[in-house]
Amino acid sequence: MTDLRFPIGDFAFDGEMTPERRQIFIQEIEALPDLIRQAVSGLSTTQIDMPYRPAGWTIRQVIHHLPDSHMNSYIRMKLALTEENPTIRPYFEDRWGELVDGRDGPIEMSLALLDALHERWVLMLQGLSDDDLARTFVHPEMGKTLSIDTNIALYAWHGNHHLAHITSLRGRKGW
Repeated sequence: MTDLRFPIGDFAFDGEMTPERRQIFIQEIEALPDLIRQAVSGLSTTQIDMPYRPAGWTIRQVIHHLPDSHMNSYIRMKLALTEENPTIRPYFEDRWGELVDGRDGPIEMSLALLDALHERWVLMLQGLSDDDLARTFVHPEMGKTLSIDTNIALYAWHGNHHLAHITSLRGRKGW
């Protein structure tokens, strides 16, 4: 049985980035808002409030998590572009998911935020030079220095990871 926490597997990136591979990752980031909208289309409130796995977030919380996380990533990249190897500030995503906006808020507001954020993020990503893409930031929680290129791969995976939480639940439930 597939691990319900990681329906597409753990993030794996060999660090080798080509312009073609980067463009695929950027296209995945660009496509995510529409794919998420399709994944939740036609779901009832009861279905949206169902956890994607036992003791996991609800679909609603996953939807709200996406712009929270991706906004943090976008800002981390902007910091890396404007500062020398900054140390970013992690956040408690589990606690954010339990705040009233993440637990009970209408999903449309986060879907709209995801639309706007990804449109702006992709515009920025497509305009980066090779030197920009090699810029880095320190992620103290991960204990690593990440390049913008690696972060692009990570967030293409991250979006697909959460999309699969929704689509795999729909598949298991026959929705």
